[in-house]
Amino acid sequence: MILCLFKYFPFGGLQRDFLQIAEACQRRGHSINILTMDWVGDIPKGFDVSILPERGHTNHQRSLNFARQAAGYLINERADVVVGFNKMPTLDVYYAADPCYKARVIEERSLIYRMGRRYRTYIALERAVFEPASKTHILLIAEEEKEKFIKYYNTPKHRIHSLPPGISADRRIHDRDGEIRKNVRKELEIGDEEILLLMIGSSFKTKGLDRSLIVLASLPDALRKKTKLYVIGEGDAGPFKKMAQQMNIDRQVFFLGGRFDVPRFLAGADLLLHPAYSENTGTVLIEAMVSGLPVLATDLCGYAFHVKKAEAGLLIPSPFNQKVFNNLLEGMLTSPERETWRKNGLRYSEQKDFFGMPEKAADIIELVAREKGSWS
Repeated sequence: MILCLFKYFPFGGLQRDFLQIAEACQRRGHSINILTMDWVGDIPKGFDVSILPERGHTNHQRSLNFARQAAGYLINERADVVVGFNKMPTLDVYYAADPCYKARVIEERSLIYRMGRRYRTYIALERAVFEPASKTHILLIAEEEKEKFIKYYNTPKHRIHSLPPGISADRRIHDRDGEIRKNVRKELEIGDEEILLLMIGSSFKTKGLDRSLIVLASLPDALRKKTKLYVIGEGDAGPFKKMAQQMNIDRQVFFLGGRFDVPRFLAGADLLLHPAYSENTGTVLIEAMVSGLPVLATDLCGYAFHVKKAEAGLLIPSPFNQKVFNNLLEGMLTSPERETWRKNGLRYSEQKDFFGMPEKAADIIELVAREKGSWS
């Protein structure tokens, strides 16, 4: 099988899902051939990675040129099944990590924006996957997006397959005796009475890091002085470090970069902040619940409903209001309910299938290949 992905790096949510699905298919005996513009990190054993050169000065130009190069490559290479993790033509299966672009633009952007080349390019790539004439099957991870694709593209329902959240098994960490928590806090030099806030995500702007800096600075003096914010992810930290300095909280904000030991920090933290501006799913919300870490997130995250159903934290209502966020955080940090939120998240996680996504995705990929006549 051939898998198409614009770029791979170890710390992206889409990239982790891609890797889980690829490895699940490999375990079933399928060859894994990958087309991408860039691969950062080690290549798993048995993966065949082909790098197609980046062409274009903007993201939409590069996306379109990659799609064209991949289409040319596929003409000469016989593929049993082609799985894409970004929107593009020629796919048998598309893993829908991104929300409906057309819905977002029509509902949030001006008519002038819709006249631009960026819009026309991304709409063309999205249309190639979702229009009725397409034969591409869609692996959907955000159920609320289903009706949007049907509304704006008339996508046939039989081509849309819902998947459970895809939590990697290594995200589940058992720390019943609290040793991991103690070790993490010792490494970070955080005392028992201090509070460790955690943010995880490589797109600092989209994840709402600016909102988290403001909320930290807004805390009452006594509470703020014993609270620290740790940020895990790869991104341009410069503007946010400057912002923290201007707010006189730079000694309480720490950037740890991309990490492979995220579960340790989930075990060591006191609260996950995820005040995202937009979020198709928000896998980190589930990862926090699985680890027993209470959550404070915007309600627009695709997986926010799990936090609400589990009563594993609180949600910031839309439209976002910074003062509301400030009050919610202060309330959570002083609430006796934190242990209840922790237990609720763990209990809810045990009742749900948060780890079976890669195998279900592999099932659907195999089914599509059989219907295509590639496999018996």
